[in-house]
Amino acid sequence: MTAAQRAGVHLVIGGVAMEAPAVHVTADVDETADLGPGTTVWHLAQIRENARLGSDCIVGRGAYVGPGVVIGDQVKLQNYVLVYEPARLEDQVFIGPAAILTNDPFPRSADASGKLKRPEDWEPLAVVVRRGASVGARAVVLPGVAVGCWALVAAAAVVTRDVPDFALVAGMPARRVGWVGRAGVRLVADGAARWRCPQTGERYLESGETLTPVTRQP
Repeated sequence: MTAAQRAGVHLVIGGVAMEAPAVHVTADVDETADLGPGTTVWHLAQIRENARLGSDCIVGRGAYVGPGVVIGDQVKLQNYVLVYEPARLEDQVFIGPAAILTNDPFPRSADASGKLKRPEDWEPLAVVVRRGASVGARAVVLPGVAVGCWALVAAAAVVTRDVPDFALVAGMPARRVGWVGRAGVRLVADGAARWRCPQTGERYLESGETLTPVTRQP
């Protein structure tokens, strides 16, 4: 990041003044990392080279963002989250405390010949977390898995396969135990294959393992 970003001066983008990123003095942010306006990086967090974070993100104490990770706008990484490259997080994603987004499907310190493995000796697989999804505290998402839009992964779950949009998954391995809406509240039955959010009133239609919004409150 630039000296101006670290200093927290205001930026002018397209003629509009915007709040610069705020980085705690104990955080380690590589100079090639790109932080969007209004993003905050707290104590002892580390953001590696070429990582890109959008606007208004929060990176909690002790969190880690690997090289080249791409993160959207309004994303929250709570304390001690580990996001390993080449993960992709879309807008408004929430990752709970000490959750881990992994990248190595066959982890070994050394190869079969006894040689210490280096980054070029294996191919990392990206975890993708779609817009508005949440991953609970201490959950683990395995390499190559996609968490769908507005899905909710319960605390301490181990996610071994893709999570559908709006799905509520829990357990080890994680399995779907219900549906949630955009508000993150568990949906209630509202007729055959129909669901309703008790908070917003939004309604959804279920078809197999797919949930589709059919109404949306203004």
